[in-house]
Amino acid sequence: MNATGRAEQAALWVARMDRGDWSSDDEARLQRWISEDALNAGALLQAQAAWAATDVSLMSAAAGDAPAPRSGFSRRQFAAFGGGAIAASLVGAFLWAGLPTSYTTGVGEIRRVPLADGSIATINTASQVEVNIAEASRAIRLDEGEAWFQVVKDTSRPFVVEAGRVRVRAVGTAFSVRRRDNGADILVTEGVVETWVEGAEGHRIRLEAGARAFVTDNAAISREPAGPSSVDRALAWRAGKIDLLGDRLDHAVAEFNRYNRRQIVIVDPALAAERFDGVFGTDDPAGFAKALGSSLDVPVDMSEATEIRIGQPRK
Repeated sequence: MNATGRAEQAALWVARMDRGDWSSDDEARLQRWISEDALNAGALLQAQAAWAATDVSLMSAAAGDAPAPRSGFSRRQFAAFGGGAIAASLVGAFLWAGLPTSYTTGVGEIRRVPLADGSIATINTASQVEVNIAEASRAIRLDEGEAWFQVVKDTSRPFVVEAGRVRVRAVGTAFSVRRRDNGADILVTEGVVETWVEGAEGHRIRLEAGARAFVTDNAAISREPAGPSSVDRALAWRAGKIDLLGDRLDHAVAEFNRYNRRQIVIVDPALAAERFDGVFGTDDPAGFAKALGSSLDVPVDMSEATEIRIGQPRK
């Protein structure tokens, strides 16, 4: 286990314990985890101080609940559980010290990460995110891919996401940013965000809940027709789904190919503009292809392990 994974596990242990229903089975599992790696005990020791300092319940954040204020562990808890009770967030220790932490997801992986300020980052497939939570700022750099952020309100520390030259600022809201070759897609699910491009700070726009826009690196901004239902469909990946409603087939295939090493290939270019509806698992390209073949009455070739071919080549 790497340092980040170890720190996250320690954070989850202490948050679980702080909920007040810690059992002997929980204690036994914690002790087994400590014994699995000599570095785990040191991570727990360092993490306890960070947990008390951050005043944030990471487990509540991980469960999607509002972060609960707290004042540290009681003496009774420490006395009852001894060394096992000092599990806390080394992630928090790193982030509050102003040191960035990087998160990377593989193809098909969707990862939910509690941040040290109580915010949540849900990171989509094939993405790379660097997080730096400091005393006066909250800076997120999206190097690749896409992430959805549920931001805890803190007016004294702006929460700013950097995606290439595009910047997105929020105080207390929820929104996603997807990095593109020439800009970024922004979708807002709660509250309001402000977006601009580095070098063109005077040209800023505000996007409210239900809005979506594409911001290019040269500061061109195109708002797309949207609404809560449209945004929710676009963010269905958070639940491991792809939600299609009249989407072009080539766009739908591109979405499936983001999540799978087995790629879908449209053999007949005439099929690209066909429209398709349905909700599918991100990890089920075969199910999508079968439904597509039945709906459009086209052949589907799944004989190859690395690709699925849709349609027949034109003569």
